[in-house]
Amino acid sequence: MPELPEVEVVRAGLERHVVGSRIEAVEVLHPRPVRRDHRGSTGFAAALAGQRIDAVRRRGKYFWLALAPTSGQDRGDALLGHLGMSGQMLLHEPGALDERHLRVRFTLRTPAGQALEMRFVDQRMFGGLVVSAGGADLPVEIAHIARDPVDPQFDDDEFVRRARRRTSAVKRLLLDQGLVSGVGNIYADEALWRARLHGERPGDRLSGPVLRGLLGHVRDVMGEALAQGGTSFDALYVNVNGESGYFDRSLDAYGQEGRPCRRCGTPIRRVAFMNRSSFFCPRCQRPPRSR
Repeated sequence: MPELPEVEVVRAGLERHVVGSRIEAVEVLHPRPVRRDHRGSTGFAAALAGQRIDAVRRRGKYFWLALAPTSGQDRGDALLGHLGMSGQMLLHEPGALDERHLRVRFTLRTPAGQALEMRFVDQRMFGGLVVSAGGADLPVEIAHIARDPVDPQFDDDEFVRRARRRTSAVKRLLLDQGLVSGVGNIYADEALWRARLHGERPGDRLSGPVLRGLLGHVRDVMGEALAQGGTSFDALYVNVNGESGYFDRSLDAYGQEGRPCRRCGTPIRRVAFMNRSSFFCPRCQRPPRSR
């Protein structure tokens, strides 16, 4: 599943190419990606036609195209998107061959007067798009989601205070989108490996300096992933130009079961975790003692 670095790569790509463009037409080829929009497929398309894209923003794993205010509006609407398991936002010149799993096509007119197609492609269709009324600054649909660690306004002290009041395992805290957004399974395992913390260590047993150090490792991992275009394990995650990321070649814990830990040589271990997997070094990341 695309995590924060992958979504940020997509957001930045869209920002470079579509800001200032006007949406001339929208074609919904399958209704499922817009299932959460109360207008239905036809109303979804009509709500976007003629709108101008002012900015491309992100919170956690969600991104949105902020639209210019129309007559009578104080704030513009937003096209809010989530990539789900396999979603892609791709940019093409008109006439390019359609992808097999193309779901929604947006025909844009750039400020230079050129035609451009923005395509939402999703094989598994867990992703989705919705028009958020007045949501240009922050869509109400995601207002409950916390800021992410790379957001300049993220409050480290508040994160530490809340985490230290919780008995939940620290990995669960990293995945709690109400506490800190954008951290998924891959980057949680990588940050915990760097911090030498076992994912089952309870939050209330961790000191402030340890939690701040963990946040630093989260930021480092995400920064390195961003520099390498994100993490691609298959062809499902690509940027707006259809290119894969390469951070999977730099992973120390996630997906490394049986391979020697780069620090101590102990084989990396995998355990089941929330219908997924956790990867850790049993020597560097000692499990917590029972209470």
